[in-house]
Amino acid sequence: MDRRKFLKTGFQAAAFISIASVGGYLAHQTLNDELVWQIDPYKCTQCGRCADSCVLSQSAVKCVHVYKMCGYCDLCGGYFVPQAKELNTGAENQLCPTKALKRTFVEKPYYKYEIDEALCIGCAKCVKGCEAFGNGSLHLQVVQSICKNCNQCSIAKVCPSDAFVRVPTNKAYLLKSGWKG
Repeated sequence: MDRRKFLKTGFQAAAFISIASVGGYLAHQTLNDELVWQIDPYKCTQCGRCADSCVLSQSAVKCVHVYKMCGYCDLCGGYFVPQAKELNTGAENQLCPTKALKRTFVEKPYYKYEIDEALCIGCAKCVKGCEAFGNGSLHLQVVQSICKNCNQCSIAKVCPSDAFVRVPTNKAYLLKSGWKG
């Protein structure tokens, strides 16, 4: 092989390796950009760390309500403190410390429960009550429009049940009724 052919082959090999490296890097970046943090509702133990461990001043974790699972009960385990003296909207009877869970009368004996996302701090008290005394229609989720999608999520680091997982953006919300990780 003469010198000219040797140099030409060497430059072609170097160009190919460079292009392949850049392509691999971009594919890796694209794959990472398409993943977001979310909570597996079947692994979550309602420890309350989501409210305190997020890098944001108010956690990106909020309570969500799966209405098709809800019994619309008069005595909601997620709304009322255990052994509530009265089933009314008095602050002393409510489990949520910020009054983010709203109760609206539908018809006897049914009530609708809605979450005011702006007030929810992700403390999981209502979720824990719903799990213990209800059907589990309340659970925590990361709100993607609020989350910074940190590479090293501070909540994921302290989650005792490894409920924080990376999921594709097209499946960013893992609702209890349809996902079993």
